[in-house]
Amino acid sequence: MTAVRVRGLRRVFGRRAVIDGLDLTIGRGEFVALLGASGSGKTTLLRILGALDGADGGEVLVPAVRTIVFQEPRLIPSKKVLGNVTVGLPRGAASRETGLRALAEVGLDRHADAWPATLSGGEAQRVALARALVREPELLLLDEPFAALDALTRLRMQDLVGELRRIHRPAVLLVTHDVDEAVRLADRVAVLRDGRLVTDEPVTVPRPRDPGDPAFVALRRRLLADLGVHAPEDVLPSAPVLIEGAPA
Repeated sequence: MTAVRVRGLRRVFGRRAVIDGLDLTIGRGEFVALLGASGSGKTTLLRILGALDGADGGEVLVPAVRTIVFQEPRLIPSKKVLGNVTVGLPRGAASRETGLRALAEVGLDRHADAWPATLSGGEAQRVALARALVREPELLLLDEPFAALDALTRLRMQDLVGELRRIHRPAVLLVTHDVDEAVRLADRVAVLRDGRLVTDEPVTVPRPRDPGDPAFVALRRRLLADLGVHAPEDVLPSAPVLIEGAPA
């Protein structure tokens, strides 16, 4: 079944069409990663799917229940961790229990009464993830949610998202600059360039995915080429390749 269907999407800023005739389909439970240079329209697409921005043309069909996790956790400083997770839910014991279960899933049930200012960056982002999943979304939108984290925490968060996706089975769209992250997590990887998808390729590398696997390396090189980056032969498979500052 289809969770997301986008046909002929167009979004214009001034005289520039950031998204121009874009088509995209995401199945229920499918994980799609979206790559592209800075300014290519990745976040614009995500915001349209999340109803935070409008389209100038085309058709967009999305589930009624959808949530977004941004690069910054965006926690409310005046609410404790549990209050941040359950914000917007009806008050009562049921919501509290639901929030505690969500915190347990991200390994933070002991931090329910902590203040956001006491959390590390990784812990704050796990709270943001619990807040998104507590609503059991049919579509989970991730806007570079690990970009501000250190390398080790980033890998742990990737593993956590992969496990939570396996349990909850939402459709997922991950916007990222990290080619390795896209290949490691996604069922499909798409590349956005000049307002259109120039690549939409299934990831057939067996899980758990090893960056040193020849199939992983080959897919990475194809995606980098589609992004206009030609990696040197001595790029280490274990070194994540980030697309920053490439031409829009």
